[in-house]
Amino acid sequence: MKRKSTGVLSALLVVGTALGTSACGAGKTEAGAAAGGCDTSKGTLVVGVIAPMSGKLSAIGLGIRNSVRLAIEQAGSRCAVKGYRLAVDAQDDEANPDKGAAAAQRFADDPNVVGIVGSYNSGVARAIQPKIAAAKLLQISPGNTDPVLSRGESFATAPKRQYDNYFRVVGTDDLQGPFNARYMVEEEGKKRLAIITDGKAVGESSATEFAKEARRLGARIIIREKVNENDSDFSSVLTKVKAARPEAIYVGSEYHVAGPLSKQAKDLGLDVPISGTDGLFDPQFIALGGKEGDVATSVGAPIEKLESGKAFVAAYKAKGFSEDYGGFGAFAFDAANVMVSSVAEVTADGDWTGAIEQRTELIKQVQEYKTDAGANGTIGFDQYGDSVSKMFTVYKVTSGVWKDVLSDQFEAK
Repeated sequence: MKRKSTGVLSALLVVGTALGTSACGAGKTEAGAAAGGCDTSKGTLVVGVIAPMSGKLSAIGLGIRNSVRLAIEQAGSRCAVKGYRLAVDAQDDEANPDKGAAAAQRFADDPNVVGIVGSYNSGVARAIQPKIAAAKLLQISPGNTDPVLSRGESFATAPKRQYDNYFRVVGTDDLQGPFNARYMVEEEGKKRLAIITDGKAVGESSATEFAKEARRLGARIIIREKVNENDSDFSSVLTKVKAARPEAIYVGSEYHVAGPLSKQAKDLGLDVPISGTDGLFDPQFIALGGKEGDVATSVGAPIEKLESGKAFVAAYKAKGFSEDYGGFGAFAFDAANVMVSSVAEVTADGDWTGAIEQRTELIKQVQEYKTDAGANGTIGFDQYGDSVSKMFTVYKVTSGVWKDVLSDQFEAK
């Protein structure tokens, strides 16, 4: 694996001043700032957010919500969309596809909603996509990694765009799974690998891609097992895995499963590294039992080390949010800024009506969007709506915290 220092990953700073925010709860519409005498005579435009803001994944969802609030406040303070006040309507999907789809349908039916930042979960996105397709409501995800969402079930052999209104600002599992495998095999030297998944589509997909690359590099998948994401006792599966004598365990799930699983594996005498993708990369993984030496890959580069991300981090911290921005806050911030910039282009010569034709024009503007000044650096989209950036980072639990080990653009071999 070719190493690149994250210290040289730089881009222009995002410029913007964050204003005060109300302590609105999820599900309420929050008015954006209209400071400095901005003309808001044309009314209010709404950016919808769909994310898990309660339940086991709330640490991720609240960071997404807060980061969109920050972006919209900054946009309002600089009168980004002339004549309009900007607002956020954040809906808690609880990582439940039905709840996410219901929220999306309400947004699609509201002409004042310009688009959705969300969802985080790929399973929720699968439920949302058909609900908003006919209405041509823009969707930009800060966290979906399932390649099927953009390129279809035959994404590897016959990719075909599924919905022209769907975009994402993160890399996909068919890239991240192999990236993880390369690190574990080439850098960590692990050749006997176990896989445990939670049965959800995204976990299965990432694990399958991990396995393909690991085998290509000469490693063996000696056992593959499933658990239920609502389980709390993994002893029966871990006992079977221990008997296979793996050198590492790839977990196709998220931190609420992988953290306790790591602790229980160690308690059983199976003290080997747990590895997984971005669903593990959260402080809650460590709080729930993640141990020294466990590994997670995640999308993008460490936001705190990117010159282009420092303004976002400083502005977020200045707001005093109760929750951290997490692994996907900066991506939500970028997604919201893409949306605002594109709406500004569409309304430059006329009013926003929310008509199909206008929403279609907004989709076109997003497709053409390109900047090197996002919080995460380069932001843009390919012909499938996928991010043009293929940057990923390896993190390892070191002295009780996640520490970035290396960042690199993924290149298929």
